[in-house]
Amino acid sequence: MIMYRIVFTEDARRDLKELKKKAPYAIDKLSKLLEEMQIHPRIGTGQVEALRGYDGNVYSRRITKEHRVVYRVCDDVVEVLVLSAFGHYR
Repeated sequence: MIMYRIVFTEDARRDLKELKKKAPYAIDKLSKLLEEMQIHPRIGTGQVEALRGYDGNVYSRRITKEHRVVYRVCDDVVEVLVLSAFGHYR
């Protein structure tokens, strides 16, 4: 089974710090979503949605009603690049 490597942009790292501070209850949910994304990044829980206006490889998943994780699936290098994890689309 192929496992995608999870990589965070600098913005996403800042978002994680903000999420831990302002919505610590969401960290467990995000951890579960990230684990799932390693196995199948395009399907699963969190209302997976392909975002329009990108090349078809950018998705979002719901962490909470307020927060989404937005990420790009890079099949050529088998990784998921987390773009943001705080708020609702920027």
